[in-house]
Amino acid sequence: MTSVIELYEQLSSAPDDKTRARLIAEAFEQMEQRYSEVTDLATGAALRETELRLQKEIEQLRGEVKKDIEKLRGDVQKDIEKLRGEVKKDVAEVRGDIAQSKIETIKWTVAWTGGLLLAQATLILGGLRYLLG
Repeated sequence: MTSVIELYEQLSSAPDDKTRARLIAEAFEQMEQRYSEVTDLATGAALRETELRLQKEIEQLRGEVKKDIEKLRGDVQKDIEKLRGEVKKDVAEVRGDIAQSKIETIKWTVAWTGGLLLAQATLILGGLRYLLG
């Protein structure tokens, strides 16, 4: 069948409905073979259905991403608090070490200075004894 006019003439001269139905089916088959991309075209309803499905999937992904972000924020916050505690502990230890070092330095200075003063006093007393004696 090469034209619509020929199809019309065949349908007009067909002896019964069964023959007309066969001619119409053959015409559709030829059209599908000639224009195969027509069968691949999406309808508006199919596109809308796909759009709604994709929107739903996007919303689900957004929800999952938000949950993941909140979980990460919580994990990071816990890590920060843990590090703060460790830093405070380290600072307290360093302060204690500094205080202990100060005490040791003072003890050493007093002991050394005290020993020196005692030695000087002994020398002075010894010298006075010698001079007075």
